Amino acid sequence: MTENEEFLYTYLNNASPTGFEASGQQIWLDYIRPFVDTHFTDNYGTAVGVINPEAEFKVVIEAHADEISWFVNYITAEGYIYVRRNGGSDHMIAPSMRVNIHTADKIVSGVFGWPAIHTRKEGKEETPTLDNIFIDVGARSKDEVEKMGIHVGCVATFKDELIELNHKFYSGRALDNRIGGYMIAQVAKRIHESGLKLPFGLYIVNAVQEEIGLRGAQMIAAKIKPNLAVITDVCHDTTAPMYSKVASGDLTAGKGPVLTYGASVHKKLLDLIVDSANKRTIGFQRAAASKSTGTDTDAFAYSNEGVPSALISLPLKYMHTTVETASKDDIENVIALILGFLEDLDPGFDFKYIS
Repeated sequence: MTENEEFLYTYLNNASPTGFEASGQQIWLDYIRPFVDTHFTDNYGTAVGVINPEAEFKVVIEAHADEISWFVNYITAEGYIYVRRNGGSDHMIAPSMRVNIHTADKIVSGVFGWPAIHTRKEGKEETPTLDNIFIDVGARSKDEVEKMGIHVGCVATFKDELIELNHKFYSGRALDNRIGGYMIAQVAKRIHESGLKLPFGLYIVNAVQEEIGLRGAQMIAAKIKPNLAVITDVCHDTTAPMYSKVASGDLTAGKGPVLTYGASVHKKLLDLIVDSANKRTIGFQRAAASKSTGTDTDAFAYSNEGVPSALISLPLKYMHTTVETASKDDIENVIALILGFLEDLDPGFDFKYIS
C-alpha cells in the first residue's frame, strides 16, 4: 500500500461525525503539514493549510470533513436506545447495521435491532422510521446503558470500512465528503513535490458541519475572506436502478468530474475550469442546480459581499449509505483538474460580469 493509500484508508475509516470532527481533522492536518507553509484551525474545528500566506490574492480549494451520524435521544427502562439524526442519516438502511457509540472515553459497540421475519405479518410489515428504529448495546436496563458511559447526546456512527470493488472503485462509509479532503490534500502534496510556484495564496480548507447547513464553510469564509473558491463535493451517479435521470441528470461514476451550473456558481470561473479541463483532455460531465447547489459552494459564494465560486463534484453511488461508491479514475481526474486550474489561474483576471 502506498503512502497515499495509507492516508486514504486511515482517514476514511476514522469516524468524524458532524460536530465531532476533531480526530479526523487531526489526521488530515498531520498529513498535509509537510506540504504547506503554515496552517490554522478555527474554534469549531475547520482545518486550513496555507501556501504563500503573505500573498494578497487568496484562493480557496475546499472539501467538508463531517459525516452523517445519529444522536442518542432516549434510553428506555429496558435499555434500548432511540436516536435522532445528526445530518441526513438514512433510517431505511439502519435495521441490522452495526454501530459505534462514541462516549467520553471509549467506543461502545451496538446494533440497530429489528424484529425477525418470522414474527412479522406478511403484507402488513412496518417500515423503518425514526419512531421505531433502535440500538441494542447488550444491556437490560437504562442504568446498565448509562454505566457504559452512554448518555443522551452521545453520537453513533455506522461500523463500516473502506473496500475496493473490481479494482476500479472505492466503496465505504463517509466518502461524502472525506474523499474530498483526500483530493485537496493530494493537490497540496503535488504542488509541493513539483516545486510549482503559485502567484497567489492557496488556502486548502477542510471544513466542518456541512451536513447540517454549510456551517463550517460560513465561518471559515468570513475568516479567510478569499478572492475566489473552488469547492469539491459529491453528486449522484444516476446509472444504478431506482435513480431518475429526469430528476437528477445523467451522471456516471467513471466518466469524469462533474461541473455544476447554477446561480451560486460563477460562470466566468466555471469557464476557466472548463478551459483547464479541455487543455489537458480531462473528461468531465455537466450538471444543473436549481436555487442552490446544496454544497459549501453556496456558503462561499454568498460570503464577504460575494466570492466567485465553483463546484467540482465527484460522482458517487448510494450517497448517505455505508456503501458510497466512487471511481478511482474520477478521484484522480478531480485532483488533476483542480491542480491544472491552479496552474493556469491568473490572479489579475477580472471576474466581474459587468465592467
